Amino acid sequence: MRQLLSSLSYFSIFFAPFILPILVWLLSQDAYVAKHARRALFSHLFPLLAAIPLIYMAVTSGSFASVVGYLILFGIIYFGSFVYNIVLGIQVLREPSY
Repeated sequence: MRQLLSSLSYFSIFFAPFILPILVWLLSQDAYVAKHARRALFSHLFPLLAAIPLIYMAVTSGSFASVVGYLILFGIIYFGSFVYNIVLGIQVLREPSY
């Protein structure tokens, strides 16, 4: 059960990227599950935090090419975070249970 909750925290990027990891982190009595829920929450928040300076730079640059470049960079960051969460969710499911 603990592996399922931990992996669902990572897989929640598909359906509830912030809500499920927060709930699992706050309500879990198991340190293992809480650790993975906290990591999943931060990995879901990372693209949002990376978007703040990218949006600022895109707005202040004034160049269309710069805006497109920043959007491409954001897409790469978001895609990397998406793949990272899927990989960690699978790894947690494959760990031996204790």
